[in-house]
Amino acid sequence: MTHHVHNGTVDTGARDHDPLDPDDVFLQEPELDAKGRPVLTAAQRKKRRWKIIRRSLYAFVGLFIVIPAIAFVITYFSVDVPSPQSVASTQSQAVTYLYADGSPMGKDVPSGGNRQILTSQQIPDIVKHAVIATEDASFETNSGFDVTGILRAVYNQVTGGSGGGSTISQQYIKKATDNDAPTLTRKWTELAKSFKMNQTYEKQDIITAYLNIIYFGRGAYGIGAASQAFFHKDVSQLDYSQAALLAGLIQQPGRSENTKVATGRWNTALDRMLQNHYITQQQRASAQFPTPISLADSKGDSGAPYSFISDQVRLEMTQHGIPDDKYYSGGYTVQTTIDKKAQDAAQQAATDVLKDQVDDRLLDALVAIDPKTGGVLAYYGGPVTVDVNGQKQAARDWADTPQNPGSSMKAYDLTAFLKMGNGINKTFDGSNNRVFDGRKVRNAGPSSSCSTQCTVAEAMMRSANTVFYDMVLNVTHQVPVEQAAQEAGVRTTSDGGKSEISTKDNNISLGGGDTRITPADMAAGYSTFAANGVQRDRHFVLKVTNAQNEIAYEATPSAGKPAFAGDADLSKQIAGNVTKALKPVIDFSHLKCPPGHDCAGKTGTQQHTKRANEPAWSADANAQTWMVGYTPSVSVAAWVGADGDQNLHGKNNSPIFGSTIAGPLWQKFMTAYLAGKPSEKFDDVPLIGEAAPPSDGPSDTNTPPPDNQGDPTTPPTNTGDQPTGDPGNNPNQPSRTPKPPKHSQTNGPTDSGGPPNPGNQ
Repeated sequence: MTHHVHNGTVDTGARDHDPLDPDDVFLQEPELDAKGRPVLTAAQRKKRRWKIIRRSLYAFVGLFIVIPAIAFVITYFSVDVPSPQSVASTQSQAVTYLYADGSPMGKDVPSGGNRQILTSQQIPDIVKHAVIATEDASFETNSGFDVTGILRAVYNQVTGGSGGGSTISQQYIKKATDNDAPTLTRKWTELAKSFKMNQTYEKQDIITAYLNIIYFGRGAYGIGAASQAFFHKDVSQLDYSQAALLAGLIQQPGRSENTKVATGRWNTALDRMLQNHYITQQQRASAQFPTPISLADSKGDSGAPYSFISDQVRLEMTQHGIPDDKYYSGGYTVQTTIDKKAQDAAQQAATDVLKDQVDDRLLDALVAIDPKTGGVLAYYGGPVTVDVNGQKQAARDWADTPQNPGSSMKAYDLTAFLKMGNGINKTFDGSNNRVFDGRKVRNAGPSSSCSTQCTVAEAMMRSANTVFYDMVLNVTHQVPVEQAAQEAGVRTTSDGGKSEISTKDNNISLGGGDTRITPADMAAGYSTFAANGVQRDRHFVLKVTNAQNEIAYEATPSAGKPAFAGDADLSKQIAGNVTKALKPVIDFSHLKCPPGHDCAGKTGTQQHTKRANEPAWSADANAQTWMVGYTPSVSVAAWVGADGDQNLHGKNNSPIFGSTIAGPLWQKFMTAYLAGKPSEKFDDVPLIGEAAPPSDGPSDTNTPPPDNQGDPTTPPTNTGDQPTGDPGNNPNQPSRTPKPPKHSQTNGPTDSGGPPNPGNQ
């Protein structure tokens, strides 16, 4: 309250109209304005103005400097900066595939595009300078953000101009966190992270990290992928003009194929490189626009490897500590066991054998394995896509799909038999239409039957069903056959594989019923015979390196293990006796081994089960056919069949057999792959068991089809000895005995469903 003096008397009851400083006390009645307020002097007014300004400045500093500074410090200590290493580990990068000899196979590119993480030393300075000049000229000196750039960006937004104020550090944070929300909170946090990053990491680390994740167009993330996508060059080979184009495209990667835009951005980059003294005036004047390779060629360079191979590789990498969720994160290069010559031969042969077939349901697969290492040399599981109602869909990998192996299972029957000390010269009744426990077992025609004193060796050559059904039912029993197959390398569902071997009935002896094995497993199993009884695990991967060229996994050469006995010599003897029995099958089936090489193998056929609405010829049709064979250096399983139990046929509705399509597929591959390779012979081993009995002389039923009866790829005209009706429940059913097929051993059919069916070959 102000005390006013009236004629020397202090008035304490007067009310203040406007608060004044102590200096404003009047000793006499002041002059009042129209509103009754005291009129201030000039000095008083000046003093009051400065007071208001001073207080406003305090408020401004507090509001716009002190409080933001405190908030920035708090934010600085609360945020985590994504390190270049952590970002690299989470970025999806292409996986590069190599053949066994180190030549390129292709790239498995993630859905987000191709990426390649490089070290600072792998990126030349001219590339770094081009990007710095184009994107953030003050990069070397700023603290993660550029105040003038921010003000320029604000001005451009207000005036409708273009151009941002983000530094390279800010762009990195934006890409690394995958957060581009147009909010003040995001921008504020980005500034704090950018500043903190520049206090934490060297500039070389920051520009390298940025160049590894930024998008350039053509699906290329990072300078390494961009260098390949635009110029088919390693980044170390880029010149300043090419570097300028890539740097310019960072602003407009989506228009990289627009020549006018690309040229404009290239010129901008060069001008800024000149301004920043990264190139000379002479270099600027002489620069020529570096025309990129065509987009089609760019895509071809990063073409994906055969997807069924990459699927198998991914599965194997998971088993070796590189799980599926890390597959795209390491910038991995995978050197596979695949031999380019073998893979090309497999795909060509698989295409050729189906080219002239009349049944468009036919499918095929082929797997080749090196018995000396266990490495997969070739892997073909059919086309990777199928057309369904005009739409492309992913196809099934038929090389990894279990199928009834038919008579190719007899090699494991024999292995179990030999392990018991029995030999290939032991005799059985090989005649046709034998009855076991009330069930009639048939051979596949005269050429598949032999005498009542038929050796196991001859029965294998002829594929006499009655002998092997008898052998497993009455001598080895079913479980030892399953064990022999697993010891050879067949991976069943019980040990993480896909193949199934059923011991619930004797159908296992002829490879029917619930016994189903993948072509990959058949190739692996027979490779153990080729390797003299030494089993080595099937594998696709030789070595895996990461983006820093560090070894992430490397396969060690496998000495293998004796498969069929604890003693290596005995295991070799057993495998060698199997080979002795399988060698004659090649000629008997009218197949040819490449000159200079020993071959052994076995065909197999699984019969189709005729349905009520199908034509009469379906009763003789087959659904699965095989040829599995080997030399000392390669084991190959060839399968030709269909999706499920189909009544497959050749010309004039004739049935197909293992020796009529699968056999030629095997032969075509062997001929192409082994061409020019050194001659090889199987090791000779002592026979197990007794010597061969004296011959009773040839008979008509023991004579194989003559070799001069035409092209072995021509399908036979009948299925062999297969009665109509239920083949397993009526032992008195009369059997038909048609003529044997003209061009091959007749691969007798079996049922693929219902009760155990002993009519397989």
